[in-house]
Amino acid sequence: MRKIFTLLFLFTYATFAEVINIEATPEFINSTKMKIIDIRTPHEWRETGVVKGSYTLTFFDERGNYDIERFLKALNKIVKKDEKFALICRTGSRTGMVSNFLGNKLNYHVVNLRGGILNLIRNGYKTQEYK
Repeated sequence: MRKIFTLLFLFTYATFAEVINIEATPEFINSTKMKIIDIRTPHEWRETGVVKGSYTLTFFDERGNYDIERFLKALNKIVKKDEKFALICRTGSRTGMVSNFLGNKLNYHVVNLRGGILNLIRNGYKTQEYK
């Protein structure tokens, strides 16, 4: 019985998703194969540019409002629920909140890129113009 409980616990634990916090660095961006979702606003994308190959998907609008259902519907067209992906914003503040929500409440496998796009730019990353 103890072995069955242990196996059940390990299986259940393995099915939970995770949130990993990694500093947003040019080295990480240039070496990763995972999808990067930029959750900033269109104004911010135009202002600083975006990570080459990233997906632009606003979570919070300019007023701080959000529509979780709309966001999840769009996110699920980009990534599979069991696929590891990264979130980036301006400084890492929004991605911290959204990563924890997606990983801890909805069981996605999320990498939070701490420091955001501003950290990348400070460290020499050349962004791509948002179109």
